[in-house]
Amino acid sequence: MVLCGVILTGCGQKNNKEIGDPAVNYRPSESVPVDTPLPVEKENILFFGTSLTAGYGLEQREAYPALIQKKIDSLQLPYQAVNGGLSGETSAAGKSRIDWLLKKPMKVFVLELGANDGLRGIPVSQTTANLQDIIDKVKSKYPQATMVLAGMQMPPNMGKKYAADFKAMFETLAVKNKMVFVPFLLDGVGGVSQLNQSDGVHPTAEGQKILAENVWAQLKDVL
Repeated sequence: MVLCGVILTGCGQKNNKEIGDPAVNYRPSESVPVDTPLPVEKENILFFGTSLTAGYGLEQREAYPALIQKKIDSLQLPYQAVNGGLSGETSAAGKSRIDWLLKKPMKVFVLELGANDGLRGIPVSQTTANLQDIIDKVKSKYPQATMVLAGMQMPPNMGKKYAADFKAMFETLAVKNKMVFVPFLLDGVGGVSQLNQSDGVHPTAEGQKILAENVWAQLKDVL
């Protein structure tokens, strides 16, 4: 949103008077207080992720990015949350999709990808490479943007080594790229039946509130 300035009386209307005519030296309306606050330009926070970010099965206003927007608004901070979540998104698909979303300027980038890779048993090395490519693309386009990474974990039935390597991948990427780190996005929600929908995977509206708190705990100091 671009700050266009104060609209002056008669702006946008045709006027045949010469520019030098004193009659066209407009003055601000006396009815507008001189201390009226000007609109503040907001910076974008892009939440880029899977159905967890998109708010699968819920209204988008119930997804954690929208809940974080409420916190931002209550504190009158100059930021706008952009929900870039997509159900079923893998790290490979995200690598292809990110270019389109980078057309919109951003101040903060929150990356939440990898869960669908893990559920499909995609090699951790492959997921790591894809996530690093996404991070590199964002850094190249917006080098001043603050980067946030949301960690994920896999259940033990995926294999102990796979689960351990998958969990460690996120912290390794966060440290390597100097990203703000959310250790586990689903902390307090994963495996809790009453906080998940009937599929046992996607959070309910109440579960999304906890996701918002998990992200906000790390994001608030950034903003």
